[in-house]
Amino acid sequence: MKIASIVGARPQFIKCAPVSRELRKEHEEVLIHTGQHYDHGMSAIFFEELAIPEPDYNLGIGSGTHGRQTGAMLGAIEDVFEKEKPDIVLVYGDTNSTFAGALAAAKLHVPVAHVEAGLRSFDRRMPEEVNRVLTDHASDILFCPTATAVTNLAAEGIRDGVHLVGDVMVDAMNYNRAIAGERSRILEDLGVRPGEYLVITVHRPSNTDDRENLAGILGALGEAGMPVVFPVHPRTRKYLKGYGLFSRMPENVRVVEPLGYLDMLRLMAHAAKILTDSGGIQKEAYVLGVPCITLRENTEWVETVEAGWNLIVGARRGEIVDAILRFSPESRQKELFGNGNASVLIGEILSGLQDARVG
Repeated sequence: MKIASIVGARPQFIKCAPVSRELRKEHEEVLIHTGQHYDHGMSAIFFEELAIPEPDYNLGIGSGTHGRQTGAMLGAIEDVFEKEKPDIVLVYGDTNSTFAGALAAAKLHVPVAHVEAGLRSFDRRMPEEVNRVLTDHASDILFCPTATAVTNLAAEGIRDGVHLVGDVMVDAMNYNRAIAGERSRILEDLGVRPGEYLVITVHRPSNTDDRENLAGILGALGEAGMPVVFPVHPRTRKYLKGYGLFSRMPENVRVVEPLGYLDMLRLMAHAAKILTDSGGIQKEAYVLGVPCITLRENTEWVETVEAGWNLIVGARRGEIVDAILRFSPESRQKELFGNGNASVLIGEILSGLQDARVG
């Protein structure tokens, strides 16, 4: 069976790696990189570190407004599909690349499989929420990471083709954590000690496009009482400089370029706490057993909040400071996201579809 896999952003490269290894045991995979993340620190390094095969197509779409970027992707992906004629299209997560791939396939009547289906923040102001909802409704096969995701789909009338497989991010972390421990020297390079620093990531428009929010976050970091490592997303750097905040970074904040997966994995694993507005990093923090402070008003990973390992504080300076100083989970983590065999289950389900066709 020929499977076209669509990726375009950092989290998708990570999720794709374990799934691609499984698919290529029995199937032909055509890997299509939209170019949504395109600089080395956000793209190429992940293919190198995670041993992902070189993309068969790099569409080079680049940045742009949501409409223009999605439209450009839609046309370019359609051209590839018409040439390759895949039997199924596999999309990941909730980016513009995800939705463009799903829509292009649906228009050509090619079955769509969505990895990480059923997530909901219930905030339609988030472009990711719009992407994930529309992608789920365009999909024929829905691979859910959690039971909550299955319930969300059922509430929207989606019950056929739904499979609870666990989270492929757990597969990737299990595979790479020991490798990161051996190869990464990030703690030594930055001069930080395990358990004695914070990690922060900020990239969502609700924070980057709002000077008051960014200033509140930075102000809170200055009161953290310990070193803070801040890998700065290119979009965030642009806004920090535009607002005149970059030059006023608190002295305890160490700004670094975006990190490769292995360095980021080791850095997060040994942090005292992680602050983020990223959905994926909330989940990674939980799996790593590191308390997470979420700089948003909601989350699609509600299980991590209910388990007591994730605290939602928005961009309010006082609440962030209080969480840094006082937030501490009161119980051990439960196995919310599967046991690390999601990629195997996805491969088996897709192989079963091929067998059913042949039969």
